[in-house]
Amino acid sequence: MTDAVVLELLQQTFWVAFRLAGPVLAVALLVGVSIGLFQAITQIQEMTLTFVPKALAIALMVLLLGSWMMDTMMVFSTELIERMPELVR
Repeated sequence: MTDAVVLELLQQTFWVAFRLAGPVLAVALLVGVSIGLFQAITQIQEMTLTFVPKALAIALMVLLLGSWMMDTMMVFSTELIERMPELVR
């Protein structure tokens, strides 16, 4: 396995990870900023107020995008497994 192949695999792996985690992290960020702004305006400093809405938003995103995420992972894994013979050389 050459350096170019390793770099290509790493690039593909990071791209898939970014595509899978990006939407979930973006929603968590938006919810976190919204809750933080609400807390700053109302001066309510309750720890569960930040955790529960983010956890619910992340769970909702995983429910909504779970099948797409699984399909993406299956396609990537299948391609990787199919390429194994050429990668071993």
